[in-house]
Amino acid sequence: MWLKPEEVLLKNALKLWLMERSNDYFVLQRRRGYGEEGGGGLTGLLVGTLDSVLDSTAKVAPFRILHQTPDSQVYWSIACGANREEITKHWDWLEQNVMKTLSVFDSNEDITNFVQGKIRGLIAEEGKHSFAKEDDPEKFREALLKFEKCFGLPEQEKLVTYYSCSYWKGRVPCQGWLYLSTNFLSFYSFLLGSEIKLVISWDAVSKLEKTSNVILTESIHVCSQGENHYFSMFLHINQTYLLMEQLANYAIKRLFDKETFDNDPILDDPLQITKRGLENRAHSEQFNAFFRLPKEETLKEVHECFLWVPFSHFNTHGKMCISENYICFASQDGNLCIVIIPLREVLAIDKTNDSSKSVIISIKGKTAFRFTEVNDFEQLVTKLRLKCGAASTQYHDTSTEVTVSSDSTGPSDNLEEKSMTCQKECSKTVNTEALMRVFHPQNLDTLNSKMLKEKMKEQSWNILFAECGRGVSMFRTKKTRDLVVRGIPETLRGELWMLFSGAVNDMATNPGYYAEVVEQSLGTCNLATEEIERDLRRSLPEHPAFQSDTGISALRRVLTAYAYRNPKIGYCQAMNILTSVLLLYAKEEEAFWLLVAVCERMLPDYFNRRIIVCYLLRVQ
Repeated sequence: MWLKPEEVLLKNALKLWLMERSNDYFVLQRRRGYGEEGGGGLTGLLVGTLDSVLDSTAKVAPFRILHQTPDSQVYWSIACGANREEITKHWDWLEQNVMKTLSVFDSNEDITNFVQGKIRGLIAEEGKHSFAKEDDPEKFREALLKFEKCFGLPEQEKLVTYYSCSYWKGRVPCQGWLYLSTNFLSFYSFLLGSEIKLVISWDAVSKLEKTSNVILTESIHVCSQGENHYFSMFLHINQTYLLMEQLANYAIKRLFDKETFDNDPILDDPLQITKRGLENRAHSEQFNAFFRLPKEETLKEVHECFLWVPFSHFNTHGKMCISENYICFASQDGNLCIVIIPLREVLAIDKTNDSSKSVIISIKGKTAFRFTEVNDFEQLVTKLRLKCGAASTQYHDTSTEVTVSSDSTGPSDNLEEKSMTCQKECSKTVNTEALMRVFHPQNLDTLNSKMLKEKMKEQSWNILFAECGRGVSMFRTKKTRDLVVRGIPETLRGELWMLFSGAVNDMATNPGYYAEVVEQSLGTCNLATEEIERDLRRSLPEHPAFQSDTGISALRRVLTAYAYRNPKIGYCQAMNILTSVLLLYAKEEEAFWLLVAVCERMLPDYFNRRIIVCYLLRVQ
């Protein structure tokens, strides 16, 4: 069967595999010890023994096909087979349908991208005609009874899933079953009269990683209380590792963030924790983190497709990911192209009548995105049109002016006017400082050099905007990342910080939220507000923008509002410095959402009052 392309370590492969066929781009290998008289020597005997004791669901296929470009030492596994006939069909198909095409590419990178995209397309096409089978309830019941009998854990312990694998005791692999439950990782093996029983509490795990060893290319390393444990021979090691990571993370949350854990009805009740539920949560968390979306978003659908990139005149292969309020795309062929389309920006969704299976999404600003080779594109268009109809009623213009009290007893002022006044004063101060430096001859050359660099950065970004668009739905490519690494010019910092941090989506999703929090938080008196008042005058004290009531009041409102929003963090040292810098380049409400993005999504463990508590306990 065709496999999702994954990199293979050739130095390990040579010990376990023998080459049967090869050409300039592909290699067909047979596993050592399979189909050989005498077992293929000592190495073949060892490999054959390992494979024979494995459960049938975890056996390594005896044949596989690898892809390699000329002058490269990197191999990619693209197919495997249980017998010679099956793998030969795959080999013949590659020679007849792919080999002739590869010669037209100029670079090895383009060849690899094409092969990977082709294989992923074949997998998607096969998946269209097959249905994922549910776990066999009878087999799961048998595994549950064995789990309860072997380990004697409390009755309320919920078994999530189980896998056949090998546990390495020293240099000897012991074939058995790995059980993943809500609180424990357990392993049981009984082979040739030797019994191995292992129980590890998730909250005792200090290290969890995928690694490689001498014999096998991949295994899962678990470190608990100073002891190292290695598990390998998984049929789907990535899926297993993902679930183990989720369960270990939830165990840590129970220890350090019990309030949030208890408020989650699914995680709080062990009976509600399921394998599918954990996988869906993990995929949604990865989706939100990758695209910088609000944490409330849930990944609903994923579609393999191609996106037309107009400035490159090229169809890039990737995945379209759909949540409640966003359509996102990430390329998988090395082009590093990312697109985020909020449904609030969508004007129309259309489909073509030709054989390209195209979905065309038009957004504000006279921009359209064309996705082709989308499976079930007609049903997808219908779903997206319904979603866009709901989104258009959910969102409204976030520029509506709102009024809040500047302090607990003062008159009501316009928050937008305060924000603009603060920003103008900050920019005026920056310009004044620049003019003052001009009159110092020793700084003239340095100033001119800095100004020239800033102009060059601005020009580079303007060229990028002309090619890739501007705003939330711009094409984000490798060039975008390179420009960010080189440094964002001062005139664009507020806009681009909001864009790339995801704060622009948070603010659009919660219109009026900041004004409400400011109104509710001002006038409150607690430890956080006392610390904020002490640090207000210490925030960039030499900067003129924070030597007046305008800048100080804006800083107070943002910090107090965030402390009210997130009492677990409240206010920590250095938050005042960070917020001061944000206010220099962004409006007041934007600075608040940038602070949210930094503290809760980009650096979630940096500002944390528990560090102080742990330090005090250690000192005592």
